[in-house]
Amino acid sequence: MDTANRKVNKSYDMFLFWGCFIALVATGFGFVARTQIIIDWGAQFNLTETQKGEILGVGFWPFAISIVIFSLVIDRVGYRNAMLFGFICHVISAFITIFATGYDMLYLGTLIMALGNGTVEAYINPVIATMFKEEKTKWLNILHAGWPAGLVVGGLLVLGLDALAVDKMMWEVKVALIFLPVVAYLFLLIGRKFPENERVAAGVSYKDMLKQVGIIGALIITSLISSEIANQFDLSIWYVVGATVLLTGIYGYYTQSLGNGLFLLLVMIMIPLATTELGTDSWITSLMEPEFDKFGLDSLWLIIYTSAIMAGLRFFAGPIVHRLSPLGLLAVSSVVAAIGLIFLSEAAGITILVAATIYALGKTFFWPTMLGVVSEQFPQGGALTLNGISAIGMLGVGIVGAVFLGNIQDRSIEQSISAYDQANSTQLKTDYMSPQTGLFGEYYAIDNAALEGATEADRSTITEIQGDAKKGALSTVAIFPIIMLICYVGLILYFRSRGGYKPVMLDVSENEREKVG
Repeated sequence: MDTANRKVNKSYDMFLFWGCFIALVATGFGFVARTQIIIDWGAQFNLTETQKGEILGVGFWPFAISIVIFSLVIDRVGYRNAMLFGFICHVISAFITIFATGYDMLYLGTLIMALGNGTVEAYINPVIATMFKEEKTKWLNILHAGWPAGLVVGGLLVLGLDALAVDKMMWEVKVALIFLPVVAYLFLLIGRKFPENERVAAGVSYKDMLKQVGIIGALIITSLISSEIANQFDLSIWYVVGATVLLTGIYGYYTQSLGNGLFLLLVMIMIPLATTELGTDSWITSLMEPEFDKFGLDSLWLIIYTSAIMAGLRFFAGPIVHRLSPLGLLAVSSVVAAIGLIFLSEAAGITILVAATIYALGKTFFWPTMLGVVSEQFPQGGALTLNGISAIGMLGVGIVGAVFLGNIQDRSIEQSISAYDQANSTQLKTDYMSPQTGLFGEYYAIDNAALEGATEADRSTITEIQGDAKKGALSTVAIFPIIMLICYVGLILYFRSRGGYKPVMLDVSENEREKVG
């Protein structure tokens, strides 16, 4: 291939890359818009707090379903068709939401948006991993700068609209902002040739792809998806057991493989990783809000600030990865994240912002670098291993991680109130806490109904104890990045014993790489 052709192909690749990048930006737009207008929805449609939580919650679990389903079939239905499906989901979601008349339409619109978001990740991850197969971790980090970039740009546009209006701009206009990146990525991608996935081009069979995940991986994925669906629609535990056994049984009978042991280890690491990155975000935001309020700043600036850090650093991941290696970067990130969480547990006043900055630095590279490691070590797994680990992370934090974080907070509050009662001869625990049973056993939680009838002094005391207890509990959460650090150091030593960390390269000819996927 001559120099001129190489330049044309490089230009073609970058148009495709930026189309995928902007598609991920669109997912950030949709997310930040909904977090900022949920209060408006509550007021206009008389939504309960539970209903608002359900609307926000449905923005996550359908993501995992669509990314897994498309990963299983995307090499057969085609990347362009997946892109068009995601585009249609984004457009329909926006129209349903804008013209919503109540809870049901808001719920449906958010659900369809989540399906579109999952579809976007289902095609952009394997496309970029194939395009830049010699620098996968670097380019997956740059690609995934799109999510925080979407939060930053979308957040600034929302604030700008409110600043231009006498009153806050209508929420329908904020939802419509998503059409900006959606139309842009359609324009960039509709006429492009998508590269054939390296697994397909190298002749690795569909069955061999499934074997990388294996029975154990399928068991984890199906049990998490079944559990989340059962939780959403109030189905019995027998549905979870039946669906998991049936689907895993079919998968196991066909593949006759337990799964790649190294991949399964990364799957297990992904759950604490996702919990550290995603599960603690709202917790930290609530701690930082009072400090931002002192300066008269909208709480949206919290999201913009931390997201800007992540987006900027991910764009410059290449030199860092080259110097540390992907596993080295993950190990260093684990140390920084743990320090940030411990610092947050002790910080007060404006130093909370400093601690949150350290935490943001630590979590920046977690998700895309894990995708990079999976794509570099398991190219035989194609789209399934690359996207499957994302689905497990999202489901793991929603079903296990977030519940565990909440349980840590409740137990910390209980211990602090008990200590206060003992020191001051009061009975706040008896009067304002009630026993509960959850995934992690029995615990005590604040009884909000009882708290409404509390004296002003008792309410003020409990509020102060809650804030301090939540901060202190962050030091417990630091156990997650510490566990991750141990695992990454172990993996570094494992690869060193085998001659060092090296990406697995499939034999894909240049001619095959240019085929349409």
